[in-house]
Amino acid sequence: MFLRALACAALACSSAAFAADSAPRTPASDLPDPETAIWKKLKSSLFENRPVSSGAVELTVPARAEDGAVVPVAIRAKSLQRSEHYIRRLYLIVDNNPSPIAAVIDLTAESGRADIETRIRVEQYSYVRAVAELSDGTLWAQARFVKASGGCSAPAGGDFAAVGRTGRMRLAVGGEGAYGEPVAAQLLVSHPNHSGLAMDQLTRLYTPAYFVRSVKVSYGGKPVLAAEVDFSISENPYFRFYFVPHGPGELKAEVTDTKDLKFETAVAVRRSASRAQDRPAP
Repeated sequence: MFLRALACAALACSSAAFAADSAPRTPASDLPDPETAIWKKLKSSLFENRPVSSGAVELTVPARAEDGAVVPVAIRAKSLQRSEHYIRRLYLIVDNNPSPIAAVIDLTAESGRADIETRIRVEQYSYVRAVAELSDGTLWAQARFVKASGGCSAPAGGDFAAVGRTGRMRLAVGGEGAYGEPVAAQLLVSHPNHSGLAMDQLTRLYTPAYFVRSVKVSYGGKPVLAAEVDFSISENPYFRFYFVPHGPGELKAEVTDTKDLKFETAVAVRRSASRAQDRPAP
């Protein structure tokens, strides 16, 4: 796996090096490149040390998270997706997590907006980074320092197997907009997303890693979003994204986990050309 190989290379850094580099060098950093040991490794393995500039994307995360296991993240692009110029890939990175590459998300011009919202785990105080690779190959980024801990080693919130919740999905489309305009959609996947780092307090054994590893979304058979993710994404993975419907069609989501179990759901989208009369499909 692409993401797995990159993560292994990045983890050549020791946890001691992570801790030494965890404190921010400025009170609040909007810099694309606060230098940490893991970020230096990732720049080399992911981007071949190409220049990374500030701009194009804005990253929003809480400075201090209430729960390290569920940290909301929003990546927002500063321009719309156009066929001649668009964000083709987003990287979501948590420097000090055991698996620092939380997600690699491929987008197209049909995404409309390269805006993504999700929830992540943060194991210890860390920079969180959003890196955008544009269609012309340039790299843009923003980094934020987050104070949170214990997110990756926290146990799942319930017994998914006992209640048959694993794999249940909910896909919803926003009610505003018209054909040819970006429309928001939300995907929620019921899944424990076990990190493999949480200890069962009764057996004193670690729950084996078991998590969603890929998410694909298409509209009318054309790709909208393809994400390769890891356990740094929170339990019950959630994604908010955009797509551009040019006519009636089906928005479809396909999810695969580390046991190669596949789950899918779809929703019909029928929108009027009039914004005032737009309604989501039943």
